[in-house]
Amino acid sequence: MSETPSNTRDIRSDDRISPATATTPTGRADRPHSPVLTPAGLFTILVGAALPLLDFFIVNVALPTIDHDLHAGPAVLEMVVGGYGVAYAVLLVLGGRLGDMVGRRRLFLWGTAAFGVTSVACGLAPDAWSLVAARVAQGAASALMLPQVLATIQATTQGPQRSRALSLYGGTAGVASAVGQVLGGVLVSVDLAGTGWRAIFLVNAPVAAAALLLAVRTVPETRSEHPTGVDGRGTVLLSLTLVTLLLPLTEGRATGWPVWSWVLLAVFPVAAVAFLVVERREERAGRTPLVPLSLLRIRSVHSGLSLLVPFSLGWGGFMFVIAVALQEGLRMGPMAAGLALVPMCVTFFIGSLVGPRLAARYGGKVITAGTLVQAVGLLAVGSTFFWGWDSLNAWGVGPALAVQGLGQGLLLPLTLRVVLSEVPVAQAGVGSGVMVTTQQSFMALGVATLGSLFLSLSSSMGMRDALVVTLAVQLVAVAVSVVLSLRLPRTMA
Repeated sequence: MSETPSNTRDIRSDDRISPATATTPTGRADRPHSPVLTPAGLFTILVGAALPLLDFFIVNVALPTIDHDLHAGPAVLEMVVGGYGVAYAVLLVLGGRLGDMVGRRRLFLWGTAAFGVTSVACGLAPDAWSLVAARVAQGAASALMLPQVLATIQATTQGPQRSRALSLYGGTAGVASAVGQVLGGVLVSVDLAGTGWRAIFLVNAPVAAAALLLAVRTVPETRSEHPTGVDGRGTVLLSLTLVTLLLPLTEGRATGWPVWSWVLLAVFPVAAVAFLVVERREERAGRTPLVPLSLLRIRSVHSGLSLLVPFSLGWGGFMFVIAVALQEGLRMGPMAAGLALVPMCVTFFIGSLVGPRLAARYGGKVITAGTLVQAVGLLAVGSTFFWGWDSLNAWGVGPALAVQGLGQGLLLPLTLRVVLSEVPVAQAGVGSGVMVTTQQSFMALGVATLGSLFLSLSSSMGMRDALVVTLAVQLVAVAVSVVLSLRLPRTMA
């Protein structure tokens, strides 16, 4: 089984198509049939897309309980969050390339199975460092699974079907982020069979098993006809670049900024430049680099990624900070802290469904409108916390979060659609990997930077004022998004 291009401009000689091309009596080859992604197949891969994003955020509301049970301490707790995010971000592009090589459904199955196994390992971890190791392995499994989702959508859909599928993916990505914290709070509070925080990981096992069974029956296989080998030097240098940036920023504050953190930060720009040089040489030599720089020169890719960066930075930091503020600042329990985000989940999903219809009429203006609505919501969230801190309950911040969620629901799915709109089907895996790597790297960076800013200021300014300052910094990122959105095409395919 394999893929065909969605339209004539996507035709590439290295797209594999099964079954084999039929031949007419005149000897002329008929155009082969494309593999079709059915609604059941789309549902299955969207479940696969939701799992890694749920687990990126699900631990936020469980951190105090994990600390109490495992005596983890701040530095190790940061690794429980950051270890997953770093491993996830580092391996995403490689996961996309491997899917192009050996088959996207096959990698999706392997990644889903590994995710289920590593989730059980997290749930059964006997101590804090075992949990960290299992979380790193879980992040690696996620990196195998997630790029195959977007690559499969690119290779098996076209026209309105692709637009709907990408919108549902974007809605799933955003809602899963918020639902992760809601679900985490509920599971910790319910304390299923005395499992406490462990349930947030163990619950993944049956979901992953169900996704595996469905994927075998409903997800078509797609791959490249002439797969290229793995770019070893590019993989090592990209990994080094991301690790030397994300690891010290994630762990530096909690460990008191030791010498190793500064050494890694000094290595980061050297590794980044070396990666770019090696990738450029690989492409000029006619070989296939891990990240073809020509892909980044596609207008839709670089304009969409430039908008995705500030959004992901602010979103990752916001979700971490809000969890800490609700639990440690307002003394809400895990369930109340999770339920406070329900209005955001609901409006985000509504925005993701309405956005494509609006984009068909108003084009890129809908993304600009989404950034403006998000800005209004963020201002309302900051104002609600500042003026109502002493009497705020779980639902008090709901209206402001609902406005913010609506703006993000209009913004994120359409931005993902822009990034992938001109990526050739033959490069669907690497294109998806690059996009998701950008998203996850800057989400992790947002947790590290905005989270560190908030925690540092809270000891001197108090948690309320520290939260307001942090939200003001995030608002700057939103303002950048507004400006960048004006560069997008006025019409959207």
